[in-house]
Amino acid sequence: MLNMRNTTLAAAAFSALMATSAATAASTADIDRESAQALQMLYKTNPTAEMLSHHAKAILIFPNIVKAGLVFGGAYGEGEVVGESAVKGYYSSFTASWGLQAGAQSYGYAVFLMTNKAVRYLHNSKGWEIGVGPTVVVVDKGVAKNLSTTTLKNDAYAVIFDQQGLMAGVSIEGTKITRVKE
Repeated sequence: MLNMRNTTLAAAAFSALMATSAATAASTADIDRESAQALQMLYKTNPTAEMLSHHAKAILIFPNIVKAGLVFGGAYGEGEVVGESAVKGYYSSFTASWGLQAGAQSYGYAVFLMTNKAVRYLHNSKGWEIGVGPTVVVVDKGVAKNLSTTTLKNDAYAVIFDQQGLMAGVSIEGTKITRVKE
């Protein structure tokens, strides 16, 4: 009985998170402003991200992802892809999960698309699930130490930033990125 109650509460919390996210969908002007601010902050605090930006064909930026969970969880945010100093499209990021988890947090992430193949995959797919398709390397402190212009060999590099809240860890594995209508 207690398990059923916890499952029902978790499902209700997850549903509320997703309904709130959909109801507060940002305008394209808001996404543009927040993405530009997030990238500026990221470059000031992470020299590796700035180096990646100079070599990337495009940057997929999600300035604010909200994640919540109690056994069942989810994360949602909106962002854009920028290439050649112009916005090339707007996207949503959604992750669902279950397991040992409780809490809420927010974070942002940027995916530096290093090849034309990765950019085409993003634009042509009906939804990109991270972990399927182009190779994405999450840049943490260990990876950052070994990255240089001569070692950039993967299709995409992801940098997670600005983590706040009461959940431990962030993973973008299994995240579904989908183009949204503008």
